[in-house]
Amino acid sequence: MRRMFAALALLVVTALPVPALAQAVVARIDLSSQRMEVWVDGWREYVWSVSTARRGYRTPVGTFRPQRMYRRYFSRKYYNSPMPYSIFFHGGYAIHGTNDLRRLGRPASHGCIRLRPGNAATLYSLVNSYGRNNTSIVITR
Repeated sequence: MRRMFAALALLVVTALPVPALAQAVVARIDLSSQRMEVWVDGWREYVWSVSTARRGYRTPVGTFRPQRMYRRYFSRKYYNSPMPYSIFFHGGYAIHGTNDLRRLGRPASHGCIRLRPGNAATLYSLVNSYGRNNTSIVITR
């Protein structure tokens, strides 16, 4: 009887579908248009306005991976400013939510990439789900 149950359990387990391998999340930031496209599993899922470095500051250009992530973070360097859903990708540079919504779509930051808090939460959740090693941040001029 045990053999029959073991064989039946093996049959049930092997009949389950195999999940597809996770593909990368790619966040593409275009500094000239102040836009971010988020690609998931090869499909463009989101296009959002962002704010990057204003005059006198810079947002690094290149391809990066998330290094550190914090759901709640406050800037030690800039007056304890809130940076919800922070995804640090290059030293002190991060993608994060902002309360300064009126400036989205034009340069306004000290170098970070600012998003609406809800959009930052969505990106944070995607990176958390797919993993930092399966995520790329691509910043172009």
